[in-house]
Amino acid sequence: MMKYELLVFDWDGTLMDSVAKIVACTQAAAHDLGLNVPDYDEAKQIIGLGLHEAMARLFDIIDEDEVQRVAAQYRHHFLGDEPTPEVMFDGAEVLLRELESQGYMLAVATGKSRRGLDHVLEKTSLEDLFHITRCADEAFSKPHPQMLHEIMNFTGVDASKTLMIGDTEYDMQMAGNARVDGLGVTYGVHSRQHLLDNGALDCIDAISHLRNWLI
Repeated sequence: MMKYELLVFDWDGTLMDSVAKIVACTQAAAHDLGLNVPDYDEAKQIIGLGLHEAMARLFDIIDEDEVQRVAAQYRHHFLGDEPTPEVMFDGAEVLLRELESQGYMLAVATGKSRRGLDHVLEKTSLEDLFHITRCADEAFSKPHPQMLHEIMNFTGVDASKTLMIGDTEYDMQMAGNARVDGLGVTYGVHSRQHLLDNGALDCIDAISHLRNWLI
C-alpha cells in the first residue's frame, strides 16, 4: 500500500536543470538596468521564490514599479534568446511516467510564472502527466502554503498522503507550513544540511532515487 498518493514536485532545480539559465537571465537583467550584477552563488539563492519576491530580495528593492521593471527584463531574457540550455535531469521523465502509471497523482508547485511553466511543459511534452500545476503568479510565493493547499483541495488528497519534493529551503518550509512531508533533493540550489535544517524529512541525491525511496 502506498504511503503517499500525491507527489508534488518543484520544477527548477528538481525536475529541470535550469539553475544556470535562471542565473544568466538574472545577471543579464541586472546588467541591462544598471544594477549591481550578482555573482552565480548570490543569484541562485533566490531560486524557488516567485519572480517578484526573488528580484525584490536579491536587489533589495522596495518600490513595486522598480520590481516590475526588473522582473519584466528578466522575462525578456528567459522567454527570449538567452542561450544557456535547460534540460530535464537524467531519469526525470522516465521516473514521472513510471510513477503516473503506478497510480500516483502528480502535481507541480513552482516559483515560475504560469507563462514560464507552460512554456517548458509544452517544450518537454509533459503537461499531461500532471493532475494540477500551481505557479507563483497564481498564489502567494513559497514558503506560503497556498499552492499546496490548492493542489490538495483540487485532488482531494489529505496532507498525510502528500509529499513535496524540492531543492530549496522554500520548498521544505512550504511543506511544513502545509503540514505535509518534504523530501529534499541535493543536486539543486541548497545543500543537504540546509534542506534538513529547514524541515526536510529526508534527502535524495538524484531524482531517479525517488523510485526506491518511495518503496
